[in-house]
Amino acid sequence: MTPYSHRSLGAMDAFGAGARLRAACWLVAVIAAPAAAFAESPPAACRGEPIATATVARVLDGATFTLDDGRDVRLGGIDAPPFGDAGAAAADSAAGAQAKGRLESLLTGGPVILRRLGAQNDRYGRVVAQVFTNADGGERWIQAEMVGAGFARVSARVGDRACAAELLRRERLARDGKLGLWAAPYYVMRHAEDHASVAADRGRFALVEGKVLSVRESGGTIYVNFGRRWSEDFTVTIAKRNARLFTAAGLEPKKLQGRLVRIRGWIEERGGPWIDARRPEQIEIVETSAQ
Repeated sequence: MTPYSHRSLGAMDAFGAGARLRAACWLVAVIAAPAAAFAESPPAACRGEPIATATVARVLDGATFTLDDGRDVRLGGIDAPPFGDAGAAAADSAAGAQAKGRLESLLTGGPVILRRLGAQNDRYGRVVAQVFTNADGGERWIQAEMVGAGFARVSARVGDRACAAELLRRERLARDGKLGLWAAPYYVMRHAEDHASVAADRGRFALVEGKVLSVRESGGTIYVNFGRRWSEDFTVTIAKRNARLFTAAGLEPKKLQGRLVRIRGWIEERGGPWIDARRPEQIEIVETSAQ
């Protein structure tokens, strides 16, 4: 199961001939670029506890690879489009092939260094790690390279707020520059007021931006409302037991009212479309709507 949609849209129209040409040119340019052009020292918050240094046997997709000892490794904190999924939309398939190609180029030529940030294994038994390679006497951070060039998005769980902030910064630069998947209409930011568009993404990982109308509590749930009609409008839910995580990160739920925010996560449907926010990395305060 991938973190992207299995909903077939016949969506190469959405990707568009022009977008496909731009994506192809961008892919050639980025993969051909020398490694040193992208190398940048990772922040301390993203380094984590060392797990292992190992050799990559093969790359499975834009976020997963197999080590020579047989273990599968998942790049923690990011989501890449699916590769080789017959049920994926055409735009997903195209972006997935590009992401896989880029990851292969990044992991070629030497061992990888795995560092733990959060849980060490996912529910499929894969090792979840921040991944680094050696570059010019330092370490090259693979997650940052994938996100910064537009091959992947920051996921709903990174494991550290400061590390998430750095990945989100790089994602914003890629999005503003319309790099990679950000050049495709299929991946554009959804707007909370267009609840029908958000609802159409049910079952997909997406980014939604909008102004919070109200924040209400009921039972064990905090409801962050973007409209007045729960049966139609977009809503974000936060379990009250998790509220302290958001408050500690400077995102006290009740103080979100009136703020322009950006939410990332899985689009579900309960009346109107909604996202269940479990980690503070899922919510960004947006100072201006143009950001």
